[in-house]
Amino acid sequence: MGLSNASGDLSTEVEVDAFRCLFPLRFYEKHLLESIRPDARPLGRARETTIALGAVASANGSALAKIGSTTMLAAIKMEVMTPSLETPDEGCIAIDFHMPPICSPIVRPGRPAEAAPVVAKQLSDTILSSGMINLKELSLVSGKAAWMAYLDIYCLDADGALFDTALLSAVAAFSHLEIPVVSLNDDGKIVLSEEQGLSDREPVNKEKRKINLSSIPFSLTCVLHKNYILADPTAEEESIMDTILTVVLDSSSQLVSLHKPGGTVLAYTSAIQDCIALTRQRVKELQKILEEAISGMEVD
Repeated sequence: MGLSNASGDLSTEVEVDAFRCLFPLRFYEKHLLESIRPDARPLGRARETTIALGAVASANGSALAKIGSTTMLAAIKMEVMTPSLETPDEGCIAIDFHMPPICSPIVRPGRPAEAAPVVAKQLSDTILSSGMINLKELSLVSGKAAWMAYLDIYCLDADGALFDTALLSAVAAFSHLEIPVVSLNDDGKIVLSEEQGLSDREPVNKEKRKINLSSIPFSLTCVLHKNYILADPTAEEESIMDTILTVVLDSSSQLVSLHKPGGTVLAYTSAIQDCIALTRQRVKELQKILEEAISGMEVD
């Protein structure tokens, strides 16, 4: 009797999996009627999120961020540069986003992932336009030396909401960032004190310091399907329901950007307002997670 029940359960499970593979949209719509998703989340709930600071020991600032299975590793390396004539009192930030073949079956070796340059551009626009970092803080000597912050983000697992996870890892890495101590060498150039053995010289900046962050941006991606809004979609949900809307708010809940890359569903005003409301709730969650990660790092 027990064997018969086990066989029946297995048969039912196989049938469900087959139906999901053959008719993915119908499979999801059956769940949407019950306001639930296949992973048991309510429509408006994001996946479990974690942040680990200091994931890369050789970087000046780094963080590992996970939203569900989507995993991003962000690392920042600081280098001294000569500022441009247009902005002699400002440093620069260079952002690169990498999607190696290990992150997803759809990324092929030798071919750049289509999503990589799109996410990189979104990240650059968001970080610079939000005003999170005052580039004047990266200046060392006006017109002569400033910091160039190289931010590299590696996607280790791509299971939806790539931009949300990448932005979170970037924000966390900048929260962990420490500006190195630099000194003047014999040629009058500014170099890292530790690397050049100039610890006895008068440093240009007295000690390692954190960078001041303000108006920190956080984002939430939603997929729109008929009258339904699904927050923090998985890769499967993004592929089935092709209308995606990403809302970016800063830590004061001010709108930074709204991104809708096409799709078959029109983003009506009511839908946009609902997505913004979900993002406001999400910002509070992410702020708390980031604060706990920073507090945990200080204790260690």
